[in-house]
Amino acid sequence: MKKYLFLMLFLFAGVFACMAQDAPLRVIVFGAHPDDCDETFGGTALLFTKLGCKVKFVSMTNGDAGHESMGGGALARIRMKEAQEAGKRFGVEYDVLDNHDGELMPTLENRLKVIREIRKFNADIVIGPPPDDYHPDHRYTSILVQDASYMVIVPNVAPDTPPIKKNPVFLYPGFSSPEIAVDIDPVFDQKVYAMSAHESQFFDWLPWTRGELDKVPQGKEARLKFLADQAEPVTPAERELLIKYYGEDHGKKVAHVETFRRTPYGRHVSIDEIVKMFQMIKK
Repeated sequence: MKKYLFLMLFLFAGVFACMAQDAPLRVIVFGAHPDDCDETFGGTALLFTKLGCKVKFVSMTNGDAGHESMGGGALARIRMKEAQEAGKRFGVEYDVLDNHDGELMPTLENRLKVIREIRKFNADIVIGPPPDDYHPDHRYTSILVQDASYMVIVPNVAPDTPPIKKNPVFLYPGFSSPEIAVDIDPVFDQKVYAMSAHESQFFDWLPWTRGELDKVPQGKEARLKFLADQAEPVTPAERELLIKYYGEDHGKKVAHVETFRRTPYGRHVSIDEIVKMFQMIKK
């Protein structure tokens, strides 16, 4: 009984921590394809939602080209269904925009879509892929988010959607240049379970691209382990940040991490200010 009482108090404390602001913190994440947001931000999204914050994932394309044996509208419908299921498991809103996979371009029309998404969500933090990513859809998603970063406060741009009152903080995933590190060990299994909703991606397409389709196991538990085993190990730079933000004892033990870095765009804030926004980071 005491164990469950402590757990309830912990959860309520987390919710009140985020609600203690004027309003719950709001984080919108842009990816090029259904599943991109899940990989780079899924664990942190779960931690934010447990604090009572609001998170939204947006896929800029419908994923209708990313499969070895399906394509077009049939695949797009599957990817949409998978994204909606993943959103339920993460506890986030999940939108998939109707642009063709592999054909995304940084057009004015798509920039206006991004501006409207950020405004309608009234985002405090915006996260998108870095401009030097491997896939053209990823790079153009980065450019679209970058080009929207100032325009979200300009009333005469996309005037059908009221401008955001305060320019958000814009971040990239940390990858090779991390500035902020989040310990996602407490929610790693839940992240893997949520990601596994993208069955056509993680158990068909991506293994096929690696020549490993024959290695994909059958059965729910075996597949969850297969997906979990693909997690990247913590790098020395990430370990250094984990120790900095969580203390040496804790930081040395973390097995799974998500990292982020500032972009040159949007509202300029210090690392300390960002860490305060990432309320799950604490010694």
